[in-house]
Amino acid sequence: MRTAALCAPRGVDAVVYDGLATLPHFNPDLDVEPLPVEVSALRTAIEDADVVLFCTPEYAGTLPGSFKNLLDWCVGGTVMTDKPVAWVNVAADPRRGGGAAATLATVLGYVQARIVDGACVSIPIDRTDVDADGLIASDSIRSAITALLGDLVARTVP
Repeated sequence: MRTAALCAPRGVDAVVYDGLATLPHFNPDLDVEPLPVEVSALRTAIEDADVVLFCTPEYAGTLPGSFKNLLDWCVGGTVMTDKPVAWVNVAADPRRGGGAAATLATVLGYVQARIVDGACVSIPIDRTDVDADGLIASDSIRSAITALLGDLVARTVP
């Protein structure tokens, strides 16, 4: 996602959410005002975005628990309602990632996000393509990410 932020089209302010590790475990009893600070920051980041791009690894055939936790915190509010969203599957093996994408589609449908189907793509990325800073140097991968972002912006931002 840090590479995607660097590849964002001119005029697009790409923000990478990095609070996943600090979100409390979802508890419906805590989904009331005042919200935990981390949850409020997550919802504000989503609310402020014109469009949200997701990328998550598949773990055991579905979304990792920490990522599902992030999504669970979005269910109680309306922050995702009609929000344009897309995802990129970066699994290096083309047989992987489908379970995570299917689960993500289910949850995003449940929260009534507007899935931009044509912008949900697969860009295979091997672990060796990602450096210690989480960036991708490959020109072909960066070009694919740039094309994805351009398409997503063209489909969602007036």
